[in-house]
Amino acid sequence: MKTEEEFHRIKQLPPYVFEEVNALKAKLRAEGRDIIDLGMGNPDMPTPAHIIDKLCEAARNPKAHRYSVSRGIIGLRRAMARYYKRRFDVELSPETEIVATIGSKEGFANLAQAITGPGDMVLAPDPAYPIHAFGFIIAGGVIAAIPAPTPEAYLRGVADAIAAAPKSPRALVLNYPSNPTAQVVDLDFYKEAVALAKRHDIYILSDLAYGEIYFGETPPPSILQVDGARDIAVEINSLSKTFAMAGWRVGMAVGNERLIKALARVKSYLDYGAFTPIQVAAVAALDGPWGCVEEIRAIYKARRDVLIEHFAMAGWAIPCPDASMFAWAPIPEKFRAMGSVEFAKMLMERADVAVAPGLGFGKAGDDHVRIGLVENQQRIRQAARNLKRVFKGN
Repeated sequence: MKTEEEFHRIKQLPPYVFEEVNALKAKLRAEGRDIIDLGMGNPDMPTPAHIIDKLCEAARNPKAHRYSVSRGIIGLRRAMARYYKRRFDVELSPETEIVATIGSKEGFANLAQAITGPGDMVLAPDPAYPIHAFGFIIAGGVIAAIPAPTPEAYLRGVADAIAAAPKSPRALVLNYPSNPTAQVVDLDFYKEAVALAKRHDIYILSDLAYGEIYFGETPPPSILQVDGARDIAVEINSLSKTFAMAGWRVGMAVGNERLIKALARVKSYLDYGAFTPIQVAAVAALDGPWGCVEEIRAIYKARRDVLIEHFAMAGWAIPCPDASMFAWAPIPEKFRAMGSVEFAKMLMERADVAVAPGLGFGKAGDDHVRIGLVENQQRIRQAARNLKRVFKGN
């Protein structure tokens, strides 16, 4: 019967890799197990008080409870332009080069809907945050998953894929600092990417959601700092991690006027934007004191240092990430044949530690797991003690 057939777009999506792991986590917790959850990229720190205060103040205005604007209120778009000027020395027009999104994920998905035609090829890294590929698959496009063991290898693979393609791909996805791999790039990388995309008339969609979570002296650059980048590039950014505002759902798409116009057109049919008081509070975040951002960054750095040190003591050597709120951890050699899903389940069952299986981010990620810096230092040390018993006892 037709009612029993799977819907076309749903058939394009693979089984949800995280479902098994999440089901096991729920089962163990229901049995009373204390699972240390390092799997979800969900900030556990409180949103800074001045942002919450502004939300409450704005919410008391009866007019603020009406429909908002799908592109975002002009005050927020102006604050986003000021942020890009301060941080990157990039001038943006709030009218034509910025759309406020309901989180970066929504912005990416609706941009995919706006620019992707049936069969259009999009180049995306493997491993990658799932929306970087599946936003385009849902929109009817075709993904060329390019292995990304390093940013340089990814760009070489992109060049090879373009040369082999029967027609120019529609777009190229970049994500640095990367989720899940925590890789970072410098401005020279973006210059090379822009030159490559311009030669082949390809758009670039750059995800900079983790641009303020970095641990070195040099902050990650924006692709829009490259001369001519706005001819072909849009950058997706977010307040979620920067201000511990993940549940507030405030992001931005900025850059190429044609792409921004297309995104705004699609959004005009789909939503009225985020709740106005949330947008007003987001202005307070972007324009307000940035000491809170430095504190959030310092907390992640301290957790990173504890995780790297104590997991190594437990027998798990993990590369130290330079940015993001994740560590991209190779599965220890003696467990590698299990694959990332079974390894993640084993850690939960035997060590009460949850991690995200790398397979959920692409086939090239199956020999890794992603570990989130989303528990306090004491809990991270406890996770290391639990893991040590498993690793030493195997």
